[in-house]
Amino acid sequence: MTDTPGWASPGSAPSDGQESGTSGPADAAARPDPAPPADSSGEQPQSPGVKWSKEQPAPGQWSAPTGAPAPGQAPPPPAGTGWGGQPPTGHGPGGQGPGGYGPGGYGTPGYGGPGSYGAPGYGPGGYGAWGAGWGGPPPAAKPGVIPLRPLGVGEILDGTVSTMRTHWRTVLGITLAVAVFSQIIVILMQRLVVDSTTSSQVLSDPNATAEEVGRAMGDTMLGSGAVFIVSLVSTVIATALLTTVTSRAVLGKPVTTAEAWRDARPQVLKLFGLVFLLMVICLGVIALGTLPGVLVATTGSPVGGIVLAVAGGLAACVPALWLAVRFSLASPALMLEKQGIGKSMSRSAKLIRGSWWRVFGIQLLAGLIAGIVSAIIAIPFLALAVAFGGGGMTSMLNGPPHIGWAYLIITGIGAVIGSTLTFPITAGVTVLLYIDLRIRREALDLDLARAAGVQGHGADAPASGS
Repeated sequence: MTDTPGWASPGSAPSDGQESGTSGPADAAARPDPAPPADSSGEQPQSPGVKWSKEQPAPGQWSAPTGAPAPGQAPPPPAGTGWGGQPPTGHGPGGQGPGGYGPGGYGTPGYGGPGSYGAPGYGPGGYGAWGAGWGGPPPAAKPGVIPLRPLGVGEILDGTVSTMRTHWRTVLGITLAVAVFSQIIVILMQRLVVDSTTSSQVLSDPNATAEEVGRAMGDTMLGSGAVFIVSLVSTVIATALLTTVTSRAVLGKPVTTAEAWRDARPQVLKLFGLVFLLMVICLGVIALGTLPGVLVATTGSPVGGIVLAVAGGLAACVPALWLAVRFSLASPALMLEKQGIGKSMSRSAKLIRGSWWRVFGIQLLAGLIAGIVSAIIAIPFLALAVAFGGGGMTSMLNGPPHIGWAYLIITGIGAVIGSTLTFPITAGVTVLLYIDLRIRREALDLDLARAAGVQGHGADAPASGS
């Protein structure tokens, strides 16, 4: 009997040396060499099939029994039945079946449905038909957007899209609100705080002084940093809320935006701390890689120092990427398990151990899909912004477009639409990856089935005989 949950145990097949019932007169008449009667010493006659007769007929003289079958004997199966020949008789109860292994032969309700051993094959009614005597793997319970079993790449992506489609009101409400709020802040900062137009003109002017270039670079870095912080905050909030929505969607339970916020609110500050810590770790590793080049550049060899800094930074991106993937599941672990920052990072490292490349590939694929979707939406809005708010298409030949209110609003609308569609993709894939790895390593599907109220799954399934 198999101990794997969710799989039924196959029925017990008779062994090769097992005798097959009693023999009638018709069986004795059909045998080429009947067994001799018992002698006077009281020995029992040997049953047929246990030992061959000492006198075998000459080669080529064997023939199949002909004529009508005797009373109580089933007719022989037609030629060509099975896998290359006729199945042996006498293995079923009483030896009456045309193929044995169950009343009526190989293919009757013991091992796969009506028919012979190989007819029609691994399909309904054949030897390998699931759900008959063997039982086979029952279909995985699917109370929500994914089946409760280890998932493939396509099922993870399909579960993400199904979550967006099934709970579109909640998902759209969360992502649209977060995207609109963040874009309003970004537009105000770019227009009122940071003079992006002046900085772009100075950086593109070959006659600009070093002081002007330095001031423009400082303004650009300030604006980029502010946009990055706002985007990071919005991403954290959207991830926290969408994690709760996806976890409910797996169980097939509805959730509102208010319920998602109520469940995620106690962990939001910890999630901010987790994201900030992971960012510091990755940037710190890259900074350590560039440090030797910076030291060389400050000691009198600027060109060599720059080359060494760039090479060191690129080399340091490898361990930084490894750490980022290793701790990429810490966010759903923190939100769903209600753990602290350190415990969530250790949980992520434990789940991803041995599956780094798979997690990296799936997240890279999700990132590419999100980037393509975002670019498809952003490019038309960028063209409209340049045409109507940036001085026209011809102005792009003379330098960067004029960044006015119209330009910022049009590009902001494109960014809002893109973020509304890409936030659920990245967050949903991360949560489903976390659930998939827990199903593979910790049999989380049993707990999920019980939480969803699925009957006959896992521990609630009826015991199967051995």
